[in-house]
Amino acid sequence: MSSPGISVVICVYTEDRWEDILAAVSSVRAQSRPALETLLVVDHNTALEERLRSQYKEADDVRVLPNAGPRGLSAGRNTGVAAARGEIVAFLDDDAVAERDWLRHFAGHYADPRVMAVGGKTVPVWASGRRPAWFPEEFDWVVGCTYRGLPPGTVRVRNVLGGNASFRRSAFDVAGGFATGIGRDGDKRPLGCEETELCIRLTRARPDAVLLIDDRAVIHHRVPGDRERFRYFRTRTYAEGLSKALVARSVGTAQGLESERRYTTRVLPAGVVRGLRDALLARPGGAGRAGAIVAGLLTTAGGYAVGSLRARRGGTRFQVVRIADGEGGGTR
Repeated sequence: MSSPGISVVICVYTEDRWEDILAAVSSVRAQSRPALETLLVVDHNTALEERLRSQYKEADDVRVLPNAGPRGLSAGRNTGVAAARGEIVAFLDDDAVAERDWLRHFAGHYADPRVMAVGGKTVPVWASGRRPAWFPEEFDWVVGCTYRGLPPGTVRVRNVLGGNASFRRSAFDVAGGFATGIGRDGDKRPLGCEETELCIRLTRARPDAVLLIDDRAVIHHRVPGDRERFRYFRTRTYAEGLSKALVARSVGTAQGLESERRYTTRVLPAGVVRGLRDALLARPGGAGRAGAIVAGLLTTAGGYAVGSLRARRGGTRFQVVRIADGEGGGTR
């Protein structure tokens, strides 16, 4: 049985990340298990699109595409899925680099026809050179990375994390694409959860579907200096609450908050205890980490309350996209 072809989608939006984009593409081209193609989807930035076309004009394995939908990460991903030629579609953030065996670890799981998605482990690369003493590992999702509390090894999960993930191309035929109006839009408020909503929708459409995280599929994600500050931490956790409210409104709280219940009742309390213990032992940042966990939980809860109120009033909407081959997709 031949190994499935893998298309890698990297969504890009700003020339400020030029060097990061080149590094991301280089890491894909250096894979031990080669990708079929790399698709660079440019989010409504003509100058960046033209510059990338010039950069890769002689590269047969890299294609540059404009986002065919509304501005934002979800529509960009849908554009990449629609254009992908591979049986598997993998997603890599534009400010991350993949380790050499990243795609090999993804590909191995798709021998099981029930497997519809596989995610990996995302490691932060702090601009300052090391983790801020106050920043708790339990909240590494704030900077798009794997957080403390996820089980190690290869495990079955409710949802994969979008910046380091892969899906069968057929999953999008079954469930539709990423919902627009819920995820990130350039440098605006850092919303998220579009991959959570998609994965829940997928398992509803295919109850036998298996979704995995394999922590051997590693990428390294750059964390810029402004995201090491508490101000960003507070903004991102609030935005996560807004996003969770949208997901819960769409799929119900039972599935929409299933993983979050364990996280808030077990993982976070253990983190607070660990931080206070470190403070008593005079270890750097212990009290700060405990305080940040409490603040992050409260801010997320506040965002969820506001988002739930807006959703009930009908003030926030998003659309699920039906993806057609070679197109940006239409709304469903």
